[in-house]
Amino acid sequence: GQWVGIELSADNHRQLYIPPGFAHGFCVTSDSALFAYKCTDTYNPSAEFSVLWNDSDIGIEWPIDNPELSAKDQAALPLSQIDPMRLPAYLAS
Repeated sequence: GQWVGIELSADNHRQLYIPPGFAHGFCVTSDSALFAYKCTDTYNPSAEFSVLWNDSDIGIEWPIDNPELSAKDQAALPLSQIDPMRLPAYLAS
């Protein structure tokens, strides 16, 4: 896997577009945050799943060591253990 990290803050006013089918995660490093999603279609919770936050095959360099995780994220599998039929298909360039 590959990853990219971008800092979003009240100071830099950045927004981030994540194409459909791309995994995404976030880490709040302040006392509070407002996080808003814009979706390309109606939200469908049954189509959603998590990838293990510290999957060593992806190697994300998170800015914290002991995150507070949702129950869903605590139960996440490494990308290598997720059924490939659940993952989007991309053409190699």
